[in-house]
Amino acid sequence: MADASELTQKYRDRFSGKINVLPAFRGETSWIVESTALLEVMRALRDEDGFDFLVDISSVDNFGEDPRFEVVYELFSYQTLRHLRVKIRLSEDEEGAPSVTGIWRTANWHEREVYDMMGIRFLGHPDLRRILMWDGYPFHPLKKDFPLEGKETELPDIAFTRPAPLEGGPFVTAPADLTKDREPRARPPEV
Repeated sequence: MADASELTQKYRDRFSGKINVLPAFRGETSWIVESTALLEVMRALRDEDGFDFLVDISSVDNFGEDPRFEVVYELFSYQTLRHLRVKIRLSEDEEGAPSVTGIWRTANWHEREVYDMMGIRFLGHPDLRRILMWDGYPFHPLKKDFPLEGKETELPDIAFTRPAPLEGGPFVTAPADLTKDREPRARPPEV
């Protein structure tokens, strides 16, 4: 089996200009792959190099930068006990990321969660719908432009109709004394 540098070189040669390698950190290998090549790269990683386990899919909101979003895939090989991180970057005006559910079935729920929390669509997903928030909820709570105090909603009897209170309710607990001053809702507004 190829080590991380050999694997990286193999894929950089095969997908010329489509893979950018990030500096190694604590022995971890991370690639940025162009979204147009993602499915081909991922299928080759699974079929040819033994990355048989999709550990997780997450996302990053680089609010104020372009491209704004990153989708992060954590892969693992049980054969070689290697880990590989693959990222794609998407701007706000892009239609979405290709779905990897045809390569790893476990991607189904991971992609639904990223869509629900961040609003990133996955093209070709078999059932892209919310998994944590209720149907019809108009926002994506992990975007950095989503205010910590929540947003007002016009959905009576389904959600808060005002920003959520600081304490109480089914989702918010009373803050401890040492964290209360750090809570953005507890501070006076800046002028």
